[in-house]
Amino acid sequence: MYEKFKDFQLAILGVCLAIGLIFAALISTTNLSKDSISVTGSAYEIVKSDSANWTFSIKSRETTKLQAYKKIKEQLPVVEQYILSKGFTKDQIEIKLANSYETYKSNPNGSVSSLIDYYTYEQPIKISSKDVEKIKEIATSYQELTEKGINISSYEEPQYHYSKLADLKVKLLQQATTDARNRAKSMLKSNHNRLGKIRSARMGVFQITPVDSNDVSDSGYNDLSSIEKKVTAVANVTFAIK
Repeated sequence: MYEKFKDFQLAILGVCLAIGLIFAALISTTNLSKDSISVTGSAYEIVKSDSANWTFSIKSRETTKLQAYKKIKEQLPVVEQYILSKGFTKDQIEIKLANSYETYKSNPNGSVSSLIDYYTYEQPIKISSKDVEKIKEIATSYQELTEKGINISSYEEPQYHYSKLADLKVKLLQQATTDARNRAKSMLKSNHNRLGKIRSARMGVFQITPVDSNDVSDSGYNDLSSIEKKVTAVANVTFAIK
């Protein structure tokens, strides 16, 4: 009987200790939250791209690979001259690695036979310039080459870049941190507390989007399709409270 009573006392003591530890942890957490404040600040700037590039291809389709190649060889000078007529220079034109492939004939039942129907020769061409408007213009008018019997296609839009992005990111991070400080001060006004030093700061991902877009990504959004871009920085800052 005595042993059972002793075990019961030990059990009660264990429960009391556990409850005490829980309350101690809660009190400690509350004190820490009273000693600091965490705020997210942001800043953005609208920039205009200062360089651009665009890649398109000319294609030929012939019954032999040699004929397909010769046709591209004949058309390439015509395409280059067209690009030059739009105000570009030769050093802004890059003739990239060509690609060729064959297409096989189909059998009456719809299956693919082992007989080659025709060969396709594809020649990609890349144009680069610091005149972004010029790149935009040729990307919307290149179909004029079809009037010359040239099969031309583009699988992607022009890409617009901003060369001073690294310096801008530093500037925006400073502004985002200042914004976080101002937000924290406003939150502490009601209880008459003062803001202390920064305890920790963490940089959020940058969002580079079209000006009128609200797109965001956890890993950061990097828009290359727009000439004008909105660059947004986020800073997560924890301040001490005096």
